[in-house]
Amino acid sequence: MAKTNAIVTASYAPDFERCKILCESMDKHATGYECHYILVDVPDLSLFRPLEGPKRKIITDRQLLPWWLYRPPKFLSPKGRRIWVSPLTVPLHGWHVQQLMRIAVAERLEVDGLMYCDSDTAFVKHFDVQTIWNGENIRFWREEGGALQAKDDHLLWKAQAGRTLGLKPDDQPVHNYVCSFVTWKRQTVLDMCAHIEQTHGRSWISVIGSSRKFSECMLYGAYVDGVLGGKGHSPHSVSLCPMFWFNPAPSTDELSTSIEQLTKEQVAIGVQSFLPFEPAAFREVVSKASASI
Repeated sequence: MAKTNAIVTASYAPDFERCKILCESMDKHATGYECHYILVDVPDLSLFRPLEGPKRKIITDRQLLPWWLYRPPKFLSPKGRRIWVSPLTVPLHGWHVQQLMRIAVAERLEVDGLMYCDSDTAFVKHFDVQTIWNGENIRFWREEGGALQAKDDHLLWKAQAGRTLGLKPDDQPVHNYVCSFVTWKRQTVLDMCAHIEQTHGRSWISVIGSSRKFSECMLYGAYVDGVLGGKGHSPHSVSLCPMFWFNPAPSTDELSTSIEQLTKEQVAIGVQSFLPFEPAAFREVVSKASASI
């Protein structure tokens, strides 16, 4: 029997134009899923609402998060930044809340598989989401030993994931699980949250939100490898969507060349939204590449 799948994207107003490009490319190239859900903060709802359609819905933070985690008025936030506060977590910024929403949405959707696509990516080839499944096993991207070599805060994220899951330091996986396209089992997400609550005796959101140094991808990966022993998941070392993460930003020619060099397994491309690469230029390169592939 075919599995049911949802595509999930967490976004916000500054990434709206990029998210539109993702939606356009998804509508053109992606099949094998029930619906695409875009997760946004309430103030961004009206901006994103026009993207809705028969297979695309917008879900807000207030539909996913508990009442006790809330965003105070903008004038009370440092430098006007969006911040979420609660008596059970440290103050959290938008990036942290997006991660919590990506986990929490599993409680709302009745599907087998969840495919998360960042809003600064785009499909350039046809992709059937059903192919993330191999029987009862779901595709599971993992860079072997990558947490020990990656930039940014991967070691901190690894350690925090281990503490959150109650793993001893020697039992914490050392792999990198952070990717622009990740595929998770919905039931495994629910089981992970239950495991966290059983381990700590309180809400999984309060446990994860006790620190700002966490990654939902590292947490899920550590749960699969460190708690489940990989059960139900098929490891893959090739990302479906290669990503330009760091400065310098690619030129349009470099981006075009990267698309031309995609392997058979790779179906999308991304440029991190903080890099100086305009959405209009990204759309043009992606559109031309899609027409020629």
